Amino acid sequence: MQEQEFITAVRESVGLPDNDSAGAAVRATLAVLGQRLSGGEGKDLASQLPGGLAEQIPDDAPGQRFDVSSFYERVAEAERAEGRDVTDAQARQHARAVAKGLETALTDGEWRNFTSQLPQDFADFLGTEPVQKH
Repeated sequence: MQEQEFITAVRESVGLPDNDSAGAAVRATLAVLGQRLSGGEGKDLASQLPGGLAEQIPDDAPGQRFDVSSFYERVAEAERAEGRDVTDAQARQHARAVAKGLETALTDGEWRNFTSQLPQDFADFLGTEPVQKH
């Protein structure tokens, strides 16, 4: 999967108006996700991301501990830092669409490794039900 295909899939999943908005959502989600990962998992995840998306994950992912609600708040803040007007609820939808894209883009082994680092409450982020449009 190419970077633009990934971004377009996120845009279509939640009905964002353009790829710029979707790109901001993808970058924000990956950057915050990178803050949560530890033990080299960020580097492993980045190695399977297309194009410039890998740059969103820090090489030395710090493994910060925060719950899924804080995750969505941080994603919303990161999107707003890019000039996007989003609510925490919209950031949740965007992040969940990115998770679906990751599930498609990553190998099964990397998906399992990556998701095993997330606590139980992140099941919402990794949810299997369709993402609701805003």
